[in-house]
Amino acid sequence: MPTKKLIALTGIASLLLATGIQAQNRQLSDQGQLLDRIVAVVNEGVVLQSELDSQMTLLLARLQQQGTRLPPINIIQQQVLDRLVIRKIQAQFAAMSGIAVSDQMLNSYLESIAQRNDVSFAELPEELAESGVNYRQYREELRQEITIDLLRQRDVLRRIRVSPKELEQHLETQRIAASASNEFLLSHILISVSPSSTPEEVEQLEKKADDIYRRLQAGEDFCELALAYSDGQQALECGDLGWLKGAQLPGVLNEIVIDMVPGDISKPARNPSGFHIVRVIEIRGTDFELSVIFQHRSRHILISTDAIVDDQTARKKLLDIKERIENGEDFATIATAVSADPVSARDGGNLDWQKVGSFVPEFEAMLVTLEIDEISEPFKSDFGWHIVELLERREYDNTEDLMRQLAFQEIRAARATEETEVWIQRLRDEAFVEYRL
Repeated sequence: MPTKKLIALTGIASLLLATGIQAQNRQLSDQGQLLDRIVAVVNEGVVLQSELDSQMTLLLARLQQQGTRLPPINIIQQQVLDRLVIRKIQAQFAAMSGIAVSDQMLNSYLESIAQRNDVSFAELPEELAESGVNYRQYREELRQEITIDLLRQRDVLRRIRVSPKELEQHLETQRIAASASNEFLLSHILISVSPSSTPEEVEQLEKKADDIYRRLQAGEDFCELALAYSDGQQALECGDLGWLKGAQLPGVLNEIVIDMVPGDISKPARNPSGFHIVRVIEIRGTDFELSVIFQHRSRHILISTDAIVDDQTARKKLLDIKERIENGEDFATIATAVSADPVSARDGGNLDWQKVGSFVPEFEAMLVTLEIDEISEPFKSDFGWHIVELLERREYDNTEDLMRQLAFQEIRAARATEETEVWIQRLRDEAFVEYRL
């Protein structure tokens, strides 16, 4: 089994790693050898018994280590199979869409994992082998996980737009409701509703959610019921959502938890993805710290070098330009006419307010030496030759900017959670699935 450290660094809820443990419930051949079999047909693909067994082994080991009381094994097995089916559908759709992860991209992810575990990329296979993980299978499962994430980014995340009005409303809500900045440790059960469900089917699903709520109120274990019945992405993690800010939660969940205290379990609440039941485990307050940064405002003229303009020629041109400016010519006019920086040249060489440290080292080093309104001598960077004029320095309170950035991220995160559930359900509805378990 992979080390907990490696699992955390890959960022994958369930790594789907093959463990090499042979399942005991597969069919036997005439020679007494274990045979694989198909447990689900998914469009043109299949899910094999070996895949299901591998996941069951990993999941049961984790749950037993946590001391979790388990629902009947056949219920857990169906939940695991459902997850494998969804992953198969997503992988198929990604392939049809032309989404692929190159070896170069995959190696980049693996290098990051190795670095964070304080081992070299070359040592990673041995490190995994010591944990009982087959490196080749690890690579391919990670490739699939990255592929599915790219698909989700394309079909869900990139389509989420946050309007200025929506951002302002979110900020105003945060100012009014102090609890919006609180962090909540939550568990969650989702009874999914398909967009194609009939009113009668929705009614039955609502009754199912109500029944689960009554059983929770009667003292049944939340983890056990989440494992058995939740359609959420975290079902096999006992519905654990971890720590989330109130403002990061989808609208319906945000409205629920704001008035809850630790130990509370919500009544089922409906939104487009289905019926949600939430348990609040813990609440902690957070304060947004004041943030002050140092900034400078400057403008520059860049002369690029090439086969015709060498370093000496570029430097001399800038010396001539500096002399013209000191004799009264307008910096902005000259920058617009001759600077090789197409972005700043349109604005007279203006680089606006920038945080100290934003530019390349050579540029930053020169700015440090300048007085206000002083123009530098020509100097070289990776971009070419520059002269720069320092216009202003200041200490800037960017707390409001950070709050707006955080609010934007919170809105996207809340909507992404909800829309991902709807997206998964739609993919499932459009696929052909036949269970053979």
